[in-house]
Order: sequence, then C-alpha cells, then structure tokens
Amino acid sequence: MRRANRQKGAMRIIFSRKGFDSASGGGPSPIVSGRPVSLPIPATRFSQTTYGSLGLEQEVRQASRGRLDAGDLCHHDPMFLQAGECLFGQAGAAQTHLLNQGVRPGDVFLFFGLFADESTGERHHRIFGWMKIEAMRDVAKLSAHEWRSLAARGHPHALGVHGRNDAIWSGSGGIAQSATETLRLTVPGGPCSLWKRPAWLRPGGLSYHDRPDRWQKGGRLLTVSRGQEFVAPIGRRQAPRRWLANRMAEMNG
Repeated sequence: MRRANRQKGAMRIIFSRKGFDSASGGGPSPIVSGRPVSLPIPATRFSQTTYGSLGLEQEVRQASRGRLDAGDLCHHDPMFLQAGECLFGQAGAAQTHLLNQGVRPGDVFLFFGLFADESTGERHHRIFGWMKIEAMRDVAKLSAHEWRSLAARGHPHALGVHGRNDAIWSGSGGIAQSATETLRLTVPGGPCSLWKRPAWLRPGGLSYHDRPDRWQKGGRLLTVSRGQEFVAPIGRRQAPRRWLANRMAEMNG
C-alpha cells in the first residue's frame, strides 16, 4: 500500500462504489427519464427507511425482479439532504483504508455504481453523486445532541453500530441530474469493470490497482471486481482538479 500523500495542499479523489448490483439487490440501478437513480442496498437492521418512503417502489421492484417492494428497508447511505448537504457512513476495512490513505476534509468522494442503460439495458458503471468532505465524526464519540440529530434524520450509522471504527463523513454534495456520457466510467461495449480512465489518472495512481496489467493500452483501466473505496492522490496537480470541477458542475446541472 502506498503511503498517503500528506504534503500541504495535497488532495484526494475517492471513487466510492455504492448502490445496487448483482450481489446487493439483484441487479443494476435504473436510469429513469434520462436521470440515474441509485437504489440503496437492502437492509435487515439499523434502518427506518423503506424504498416506498423514498418514492422508489416501482424502481426497486423492477430492479430486484420482484424480490423487494415498497415496504422493504434499505440502507439509505450516502444520504443527500436539502440545501446541498451529504452524509455518508463507513466502517470496517473500508473506513480503515480511507484513513490509511490520508482522506480528510477538502477531499472529494465521487459515488459510482452499476446502472442499466435506459434504452438498451446495457450494464455499466457511472458516477451518480459527489461529496466534498467537511468533517468526519467518530460515531462512538458523538455527543447526545449530535446522535439524536443524525438518528432523527434516519441515518443508518446513527441507528446502530456497524463497526468499532464506525464514522460519518459529511459535507456539501449533490446527485447527477442526467446520465451524461462523460459521467460514464465503463468503456463502450463493456465489460463493466473496464473503464475509460481520465487522462490525469496515472498508472498506479489508484489504491487497490497497483498491478501493472490493470493499466491497459488506450487509456483503459481494469478495475477490481469488489471493493468500495478507491483513492486517487492527486496532490496539487491542476488537470485532475479541472476534471473534477467539470464533473461536479455537470452533476449540478
């Protein structure tokens, strides 16, 4: 594992996998009327949120092939709130990885997931949301007031302990208003795990992707089959910052 980049002014972009897939939920999230709709994964505990309460009854029934319905609980995380606020909980090995990589306020999560093309049904990975980190709170150290506030919002990491290092990241954020081609990660024709990587993403510059054979010709990256948080330390380089600003502006419409 590479040592985290801690130089002053250094920054990280985190590609964070979320939402439905074949293992969690049973299929890809849909694109509805040109807008990607990320379906939260099912929950069996630590949830007060149903798919129906999020207005996702029809979408989840279709994506799960009838296994899930309006009354089923979901893990509503990341949680995008009014006034452009985002809350995201993490624990276990994924949280440890974020800390080991030096992720901190000022860094940006790009949430991506598995989606089905609205016209062809083709499965692919695409970015559907973002969060610029402002704070990370250790759930075990939350004040009573903070805990009640988060629990009242129904955040799953305030409703039960997910791990000894349970944490809630917060900051400004938003979701994509349209399924544009530039937010798509998968190369045309797939497979899903083969990405058309941004020009600034250099070989070896993404955690969990150190193997040289993953960095293929033609600007392609063969991503790992499982994993949640892929961290790209971009330092103070301007090219990735411009790319990121364009993607965030694109999602904001």
